[in-house]
Amino acid sequence: MTTSQPLPTAPGGRVLVATGDPDLLDDLLRLAAAAGIDVEAVPDAASARRSWAAAPGVLVGDDLAPSLLLRPPGRREGVVLVGVDQDDASVWRRGLDLGAGHVIFLPDAEPWIVGWLADRADVRPGNGQLGVAPVVGVVGGRGGAGASTLAVALGLAAVRRGAATMLVEADPLGGGLDLMLGLEHSEGLRWPDLAASRGRLSTASLASAVLAVDGLGVLPWARDEQLELAPDAVSAVLSAAAKGHDLVVVDLPRVLDPGSQEAAARCTVVYLVVPAEVRAVSAAARVSVGVCLLAPRVEVVVRGPAPSGLEAEEIADALGLPLAGFMKAEPRLAVTLERGELPGLRGRNPLARLSNRLVADLLAPAESGRAA
Repeated sequence: MTTSQPLPTAPGGRVLVATGDPDLLDDLLRLAAAAGIDVEAVPDAASARRSWAAAPGVLVGDDLAPSLLLRPPGRREGVVLVGVDQDDASVWRRGLDLGAGHVIFLPDAEPWIVGWLADRADVRPGNGQLGVAPVVGVVGGRGGAGASTLAVALGLAAVRRGAATMLVEADPLGGGLDLMLGLEHSEGLRWPDLAASRGRLSTASLASAVLAVDGLGVLPWARDEQLELAPDAVSAVLSAAAKGHDLVVVDLPRVLDPGSQEAAARCTVVYLVVPAEVRAVSAAARVSVGVCLLAPRVEVVVRGPAPSGLEAEEIADALGLPLAGFMKAEPRLAVTLERGELPGLRGRNPLARLSNRLVADLLAPAESGRAA
């Protein structure tokens, strides 16, 4: 493939294109150029086996499938078998035997292949597959419950574990995560810059353009602009963030508009923060109705003190939700925040201990996979 300048490769290396069919090769190289990435093209099964495991994705021409299956390469994610004859039912069997995640046919699947190739640019190095991070929502059961504080503490706890993390503010009437983190005068993307986003966003561009503090990426609102985010924009941003990070934390509003409904629906889990007070539990019950309709999993985080002696388990039972954790009262937390100090940094305080435990549970599947 000849270009005026080199095309970029995926972070984990070049996508492998394996086919000995010159016409199919020309088509796949053309589609790779349309997707804006370079590829490694090999003409035979032996060469394909050498690059099979390390490539961020594999496109295999059906012409090579029989020879590959004589000595099958290891099973992995991100394999696509490309056929050219839709009437040949045996292509599906070869795809199954090869462990392909998709069996597609040209020319009908050309747009799909361009999108698939473009997504390979978001593959995290070393895992050979799209790294789709858990998206964690945090919402207050009432105003002043401390949801934003917990969201920030979760993000910082993840960064301390070496996880690439993005914090997204989805509450237009919140106090401003940039203000909490001392970033109000910093340059970087805010929601108004992305409000018109549709479809696919570049993961690398998003990660490099947002605000950052101590390694934590932050996408806040702009306090001088009032706008309602379209669900398409929220979907595009969270999809890009989840592909390029190990964890995404979303600060949700108590009243969900269409944009924040999309955010809640994309969450792996939502933590409902409830002060241990009778009126707070009553307010949280109303908030939980809307959140539970959208999020697949909602858990309660109870925050002390408990003036009337309410137990965390009692509050969770009253709300009909699992208890994620209890955070003891932290008298100096308000002073810490007012001074502009980052919450949850001291490992022995209640907020830090809770955040560290929750993040450890959230990242455990990915960390065990890397260890294996």
